[in-house]
Amino acid sequence: MRARGPRSLRSALLSAGTLATLLACSGGGAQTTGANAPATGEGAPAARAAAAVVKLELVGRFDAPLFATAPPGDERRLFVVEQGGTIRVVRDGERRPGAFLDISGRVRAGGEQGLLGLAFAPDYAASGRFYVYFTRRDGRQELAEGRRADDEHATGRLRKVLVMGDPAPNHNGGMLAFGPDGLLYVGTGDGGGANDRWGARGNAQSLASPLGKLLRIDPRASGGRAYRIPRSNPFARRRGARGEIYSYGLRNPWRFSFDRATGDIAIGDVGQDRVEEIDFRRRGRAKGANFGWRPWEGRRRNFPEAAPHAVFPLIEKRHADGWCSITGGYVVRDPAAPALAGRYLYGDFCRGQIRSVRLSGGRARDDRSLGLPRVEQLSSFGEDARGRVYAVSLGGPVYRLAPR
Repeated sequence: MRARGPRSLRSALLSAGTLATLLACSGGGAQTTGANAPATGEGAPAARAAAAVVKLELVGRFDAPLFATAPPGDERRLFVVEQGGTIRVVRDGERRPGAFLDISGRVRAGGEQGLLGLAFAPDYAASGRFYVYFTRRDGRQELAEGRRADDEHATGRLRKVLVMGDPAPNHNGGMLAFGPDGLLYVGTGDGGGANDRWGARGNAQSLASPLGKLLRIDPRASGGRAYRIPRSNPFARRRGARGEIYSYGLRNPWRFSFDRATGDIAIGDVGQDRVEEIDFRRRGRAKGANFGWRPWEGRRRNFPEAAPHAVFPLIEKRHADGWCSITGGYVVRDPAAPALAGRYLYGDFCRGQIRSVRLSGGRARDDRSLGLPRVEQLSSFGEDARGRVYAVSLGGPVYRLAPR
């Protein structure tokens, strides 16, 4: 089946440096349409005049990087996540020696597995808490809490927060982000394999499974428990449901983000063999949302079963047009890039083209290329404490989208 995240790492850079192409499973079903049809075009010619307003500025080269982020309020540093299990620090544009964290001995890396996500607690400056999501040696996915030792090093000790069984090595999710409510959101894949084949209706539509979901928790230990489930979560009081679930019906939400100005959420959900999608909800409106997988792949009927109250994507891209694994990005709030203010940046692992679009009023408008050179193996985007946006290549380079 088509690998994800970045395609899910559609083709995956193994730790030995080999690029393995994973085959896709076919899927049938008729194309459907509806109101508020998603953006599918390649952009209007008139928009291209405003294209090259930023450039790709090389930050550094790393070993299979998958993500870049920074602690809140820290405007001098960038932290780069490497698939093999290490996190590197760039300070004032200079890569620092050694690693902030090295858990390579605990991580199974290669294909779509590895150290996949990092998020710093909102009070990181005081508490030193951060969270990582990784594939364990036994193949399960673990969310763990770490602590800062000093400005450039973690203690190396991790507190287990949540462990999830995972029946296949692909579709692992891995994105972590604190939302505008101060809670931790966790993107999980559906468990892998074609057509979410686990159980009677798959994992993504099952409220008894944490897989194929956006989870929301308070990750701090409390009352003898490893984490707390917010009472306001939509299924916290439903019998038989996992209270951690915030949204469901996702295949592999490899990268999602919150608009730092509005709190809106955009989710890049990697498709199977036909359709890639960007889902979008206003602040708080993703609560309880069903994004449709496996009955729907984008707006294409994939499986003959119901998906109650399915929410369709605002952006839909076709494999027939060269897309293979959507890479979700960020709404630009970088004061140094006013021409892109309020525009959502995203791309694709295979195409390597960075695009921008305006998401508003339940529609995606003015979807166009930024006119930048291709970023081969575009595994992720990142955002630092200043709102500057980064493009990450699994092949090694990390770039900042800097004003021209």
